[in-house]
Amino acid sequence: MTTRLLHPDEWELNSRSSVDSQGTFNLDEADFESQVPPTSPFKRHRLPWLSRLFSTTSAGYRRLKSNSRPAFAGSSRPNCSRRFLLRRFCYIHVVFGIVFVLGLFTSILFPSYTHPPVHYATLRKSVLEKSYSGRGNLRNEKVFVAASLYDSGGELAKGQWGEQLLELIHLLGNDNVFLSIYENDSGEEGENALHELEQKVQCQKAIVFEQHLDPKSLPTVTIPGGSKRVKRIEYLAQVRNKALQPLTDKPGIKFDKLLYLNDILFDPIDALQLLFSTNANDDGVSQYRAACAVDFDNPFKFYDTYATRDLEGYSMGLPFYPWFTTSGKGESRRDVLAGKDAVRVRSCWGGMVAFDAKYFQSGSPPSTPNPARFRSGKDLFWEASECCLIHADIQDPQTNVDEITDTGIYMNPFVRVAYDHRTLSWLGVTRRFERLYSFLHNLINHFVGLPWHNPRRAEVPGQSVQETVWIPDAAQDGGGAFKTVDRIAGNDGYCGRRGLQVIVEDRKPGQKGFENIPVPS
Repeated sequence: MTTRLLHPDEWELNSRSSVDSQGTFNLDEADFESQVPPTSPFKRHRLPWLSRLFSTTSAGYRRLKSNSRPAFAGSSRPNCSRRFLLRRFCYIHVVFGIVFVLGLFTSILFPSYTHPPVHYATLRKSVLEKSYSGRGNLRNEKVFVAASLYDSGGELAKGQWGEQLLELIHLLGNDNVFLSIYENDSGEEGENALHELEQKVQCQKAIVFEQHLDPKSLPTVTIPGGSKRVKRIEYLAQVRNKALQPLTDKPGIKFDKLLYLNDILFDPIDALQLLFSTNANDDGVSQYRAACAVDFDNPFKFYDTYATRDLEGYSMGLPFYPWFTTSGKGESRRDVLAGKDAVRVRSCWGGMVAFDAKYFQSGSPPSTPNPARFRSGKDLFWEASECCLIHADIQDPQTNVDEITDTGIYMNPFVRVAYDHRTLSWLGVTRRFERLYSFLHNLINHFVGLPWHNPRRAEVPGQSVQETVWIPDAAQDGGGAFKTVDRIAGNDGYCGRRGLQVIVEDRKPGQKGFENIPVPS
């Protein structure tokens, strides 16, 4: 799989991912959190100095390079413009030289997330030195592996993703794994490739291909103007849940772990480390409610900012290391800079997530009789990723979000995945010198005002709060209005932002599968 099959915000969503992605980070377009509020300082500045710096430097270098006449030809002294270009050229080389030396020094003496804890090496050695099925699952834990796919060309199932999945099952042990894949709207090639993969799977499985998932079968909302539409997040939640259906159909099978996969490329041994090594106790047993990998759509850019929130519920900073901001106590950022394998967060996804399976099965834990499932938010113009909401539902209610010390939800930066082979191949290199980014990351975060303000971030579940919500009213101009109401706070305010995206049901060729509904004033 060398390229993404579909833009990740398409509603068929091959990755069933939760965030829009561009080839380069665009603060206005990359994801929901980064769409600039009207009062944002970034709206006023937009970093014009960056574009001028790179454009003028590049232009100067091109002029210097294209000048075929020697710098000192026909003159005993260079004129002023030539001296200026030469000085600039020298400055550029000095700066790049310093950066190169710092990068080399850091990558050798202080590499980031390159030397994992000892028990990681023990597991890897056990896998590489032996060949029997199940050698990566030392305690024979039962693992439910789930994926919801859009694979129109069949490149996922018949390509590297399928090969890595089969290898992971082999390492976990055929008797220890139940594989559930749900795929829809992928066409004949996608269906054929999925059936070919199914024939190679040796564990218990439920592999379902649906020709078309009719959006009309999903819950709808009434938008301004009176039409009924399906929220994009509602659609994504439903297709993710279809991959979890065997947990409902086969309640007698109990699992220890649940591993949810996007269309990412990954090292199967890294998947084992996420499952069995993250936040291990003194006995070497992993302890978490959820543990997320870190996903990249180029060698430097963290992908899933939409679903990820730091320990106090703040959204992300710029999507490169160390990813989190210093807002509040900045505990998540400090965990990253300390090189921890269990970075404390309130939610994450990262393309591959391991869960304690008890939260998804009936009857356990006793305090949550209803098993967790993906969902969308209730408010019309308040959007939150289904991948954030699932974490809100499996953690204990917080009485003071600014005093949280741990949620049982962790991001593991030792485990990194990518959406193309080239990016995956570079991740072992770029992590070695990423410590150099931290100062610049913090500086730009402050300059552009990240993270954006979320008025519901600090809400305590069960408390009475005042919130501004959209109240539909067909008799009113615009079909309703925003009103401030008193109500009981939910557990997921930190996940959301103002906005609404809905499914485009009758798509035309080349048209996106979703559209933004403007937020009324």
